[in-house]
Amino acid sequence: MIDGGRFQIPPELRLQLLALLAQEGEQGFAMSYSEFLDWADEDTYAEWVNGKVIMTSPASLRHQMIAQFLARVLSGFVEVGQLGIIVSAPFQMKLEQSGREPDVFFLAEAHRDRLRPTYLDGPADLVIEILSPESIGRDRGDKFYEYERAGIPEYWLIDPETQRAEFYQLDAQRRYQLVSPGADSVYHSRALPDFWLEVAWLWLDPLPATERVLLAVAGEPYARYLQEQLRQQGFGFEP
Repeated sequence: MIDGGRFQIPPELRLQLLALLAQEGEQGFAMSYSEFLDWADEDTYAEWVNGKVIMTSPASLRHQMIAQFLARVLSGFVEVGQLGIIVSAPFQMKLEQSGREPDVFFLAEAHRDRLRPTYLDGPADLVIEILSPESIGRDRGDKFYEYERAGIPEYWLIDPETQRAEFYQLDAQRRYQLVSPGADSVYHSRALPDFWLEVAWLWLDPLPATERVLLAVAGEPYARYLQEQLRQQGFGFEP
């Protein structure tokens, strides 16, 4: 069935493929990347690796809360500085041999031409993966080396279970080096200059309010941005 120039897999066939993929497990089910994009939707937990579809498991609530917190904070920071775009899963990042679905990624304005309607055609500038028991092997193993080979400048690994955060940056030899937060447990990003993160925020329950974090990180520029947004929505301020 053709829709707008794209082949659409019938729903009944899609369900059959899901059943087969579940049986295949980590072995995967072969299809091209274009077929994968036509087949998968936002409710499909899967990635494309070396010509095969690998099924993944749904994330936990804590996983989702941390991912949403980071996406909101980073989006606010990026929007104030007009630095690029923050994208959250589910959205594909197509690398040379894989189509991964990072929990959160940052794409610099200079690389916006890599964006396609349904995927990012090439590496992001910063990728964040939130670990779960099911994903540890992929995130620390396959993805780590794929992201390094692709030249993704910065890679964060956040582990809610152990309350541990690891931050990697590419060195001059294009190899990831672990960058530890300072004595104050604050990590300073290189892909996003002037952005910093107090690691302890990630383990709070509930997580900090987005506006409070942005006021701390971005300071007066964010305060002015917020005030302007309120003005545009009809809220006035006394001089």
